Amino acid sequence: MDKTAQYFFSPENRVAPLGIITLEGAEELAGKIDAHLVRWAREAGMEADTFCLKSSCPRFSSGDAKGIIEQTVRGFDLFFIVDVGNYSPTYPYFGMENHMSPDDHFQNLKRLIQAASGKAHRITVIMPVLYGGRQHRRNYRESLDCAFALQELQAMGVENVVTFDAHDPRVQNAVPLMGFDSLRPSYQVLKKMFRSFPDLNIDRDSFMVVSPDEGALDRNMFYASVLEVEMGMFYKRRDYSRVVDGRNPIVAHEYLGSAVEGKDVFVADDIISSGESMLDIAYNVKERGAKRFFAFATFAIFAKGLEAFDKAYRDGVLDGVFGTNLTYRTEELKNRPWFYEVDMSKYISYYISALNHDMAIGRLIDPHEKMIALLEKRREERAEFMDQQLSF
Repeated sequence: MDKTAQYFFSPENRVAPLGIITLEGAEELAGKIDAHLVRWAREAGMEADTFCLKSSCPRFSSGDAKGIIEQTVRGFDLFFIVDVGNYSPTYPYFGMENHMSPDDHFQNLKRLIQAASGKAHRITVIMPVLYGGRQHRRNYRESLDCAFALQELQAMGVENVVTFDAHDPRVQNAVPLMGFDSLRPSYQVLKKMFRSFPDLNIDRDSFMVVSPDEGALDRNMFYASVLEVEMGMFYKRRDYSRVVDGRNPIVAHEYLGSAVEGKDVFVADDIISSGESMLDIAYNVKERGAKRFFAFATFAIFAKGLEAFDKAYRDGVLDGVFGTNLTYRTEELKNRPWFYEVDMSKYISYYISALNHDMAIGRLIDPHEKMIALLEKRREERAEFMDQQLSF
């Protein structure tokens, strides 16, 4: 039995009965989370079939909606799971089929929190894609969507918001008295990469971390520090005389750092939206003699399609793209030979269990020790792999 799970599900340690409310579009992730929690509960001697509570947000043909929770939540420790980035759900609107936007998902979240009617013991929102997270600061006369949304949730009684790789975690300054955790899947992506590429050699002569821009420096510095390899970076040279799609267009990606020639290059970012910047970097480092190119994005959404990445893979420019299951991925993306999915459901399950038992979560947030142990294990496995290759 998993000792951690046994402790998590001992009845005397729970602060309140656990309940999960899944919003439309987050069913796949929530189902995996629930499966982990149920398995651990049964191993600890509890009778449990599911922790998910029935809920819905039906809509009228005019587009109006309401939130319904179909069973009691009095005294429950409630966790709302919402994917504001899932555009696949639809609803009827004056005879048309309308796709849900982040605004629709966020409104549904507020509807279901209202439906709880203040009867829950505590409310935590698990929102992997932070609503309004890309509009995190004001430059001109602009709205501050993310900060205002967090204040709305706080006013509705939400005690904790859990997100992943927030574009700018400093947005939590808008709600200093509410719990706010921005987690990063650093351990999980390395584990997936090591399993997918058993010949990967992690040392200063063979592997290198490159930051795609100055905004991603801290996350890439973390990888480089743990792996004990060199790091380079690109900075985006923009044309500040023009504004295209709300921002100054990128003129070129300029590289700063030591040579990448003959090395496997790893680039981590929070989001792959159009993917143009990531591909520009891939072609750039390949022209500089990089051996292989691996990219990771917490949210790989590919808003402009997959064709450019298909071509880069065929041309040998791209060797692998890693992305989490924290937001919606199309079936076409899942089936691409260059895409590797990083499952985050078990990590979130541990987090939910820790909160439900008022346990310290510092080690969950900072997985440095686990990454060091993973790296040592990886070096041993690679040595065995190379021995097997030589024996053939």
